[in-house]
Amino acid sequence: MRFLFVHGTGVRRERHDRLFALVRERLTARFPAAAVDSCYWGDRFGATLGAGGRSVPGLTPAAGSAPDPVDAETAEWTLLLADPLCEVRVLAEAGWPGAGHGPGGGPDGGDGSAYTDDDAFAMPGVQPAGVRVLALLAGLPPAPPHPGDELGALLHGTGLAADFPAALDTAARSAEAARAAERATTEPQARELATALARAVTAGALAAAGAEADCTGTERDRLVELLTTRLGGDARLPGARAAAVLGRLAMRVTTQPLLNAWRGSLTVGATPALGDILRYQARGHDLRAFLHARITAAPGPTVLIGHSLGGIALVDLLALAAARGEAVPGAELLVTVGSQAAFLHELGALAALEPGGKLPYGFPRWLNVYDRQDVLSYLAGPVFPGDPRITDHEIGSRQPFPACHSAYWKQDSLYERIEQAVAEAEIG
Repeated sequence: MRFLFVHGTGVRRERHDRLFALVRERLTARFPAAAVDSCYWGDRFGATLGAGGRSVPGLTPAAGSAPDPVDAETAEWTLLLADPLCEVRVLAEAGWPGAGHGPGGGPDGGDGSAYTDDDAFAMPGVQPAGVRVLALLAGLPPAPPHPGDELGALLHGTGLAADFPAALDTAARSAEAARAAERATTEPQARELATALARAVTAGALAAAGAEADCTGTERDRLVELLTTRLGGDARLPGARAAAVLGRLAMRVTTQPLLNAWRGSLTVGATPALGDILRYQARGHDLRAFLHARITAAPGPTVLIGHSLGGIALVDLLALAAARGEAVPGAELLVTVGSQAAFLHELGALAALEPGGKLPYGFPRWLNVYDRQDVLSYLAGPVFPGDPRITDHEIGSRQPFPACHSAYWKQDSLYERIEQAVAEAEIG
C-alpha cells in the first residue's frame, strides 16, 4: 500500500518539505509497512507574475511619499459609511476650542442655556445658533424632493432616494445632533455643524443603499454641498474641528489607504495562493496529467491525500478518468482535507462534472475532512446526496482561520480517521 500526498495552493518547496515531513512521520507511525510519497507541483504548475508585477498600479511607490489626498478623503468616507454620525459625535463630545461649561460641568447651565468664552453676554433661553441648524434639518422634506429640483434629481440619479428619508430622520433625531447643536453657539460653529450633519445624512443614505447606489465622489460631494446650503452652512469650508480629529483616525483604522499603500506587496504575496487557483481553473489539464503519472508510477493500491487545491485536482482527475471508463489504476481511496471541490461543483465550476451531475461509476471511496472554522473547507456528502462512497468528517483544531487551514496535519484524529477509512476500504 502507498500514500501519495498532494499539497494545496500557495505551497512552495520549503513549506512543502516541512509539511510533508510531518505527514510522513504521522502516517508511517500508523502504517509502518506503507510507502509514503509526495507529489510536489508548486514550482512547475504554480502561478508566478510573468511580467514581474507590472500590471499592478503602485507596485513600487516612492519612498517617503506623502499620503495621497484622495486616499485621505476615501478613508474619511469609509469611516462615515461605517458610522454616519461619527463627525457629529466628535462635535457633541469635544465641542469647539474656547467653549466654556456650565455650572454642572456640561456645555450649558442645565436649563438649555449656553455658556461660551467668546459669548460672555449669552443669556439663558437664547437659542444657540446650532439649534437653528438642527431645526432646519428637521424641517427638510421627509420624502425626497421632486426630481425637477437639483437635490431631488441627484438623489434619484444616484439611487439614494429610497434611503434618504430614513437617513435624514436618523440624523435629525439623534442625541449626538442635539448635543452638538447646543454646543454650537456661534455662526462659524453652526456652519461647521451644518456640514457635519449634511455629511451624516449623505453617508447614512449611501450606507443603507450599499451596492445598489450609483454615486460618484463628485455626486456625493454635490449632495453634501446642497444639503449644507439648505442648513445655512457653506460646504466649501470643510469642518475643521471634526476633520482634524477623524481625518488622522480614518487613515489609521480604515482599510482603503492601507490597501492602496500595500497593494503591490499584497498582490505579490497573494500570488502563490490565489494565483495557483486561477491558473488551475484555466490550465488544470497539465497538473492533472502530472498527478496521473505520479499515481500510476508505482504498482499497488494507493491512498490519495489532497489538501485544499490538491483535493480539487484529485477529484477532477478521478472523475474525468471514471467518466471515460478509465479509472486511475491503483487509486483505491481519496482523502480530501480542507478542500473546496464540493463547493466548486455546487457553483458549476468543477472541471470534471456538469453542474448538478453525480460522481461517475468507478470513482473511488472519498473521505472528506473539514473544520467549521476553516472557511476553505466544505461538505461533500450533501452536494452528492445518497452517494455511499462519500463520508464527511469534522475535525476541530480550535484555531481561527487561516491557522486552522493548515492545523489538520497535527491532529491525531485526522490520522485515526484515515486509518479507519483504510480499514473500511480493505486496503492492505
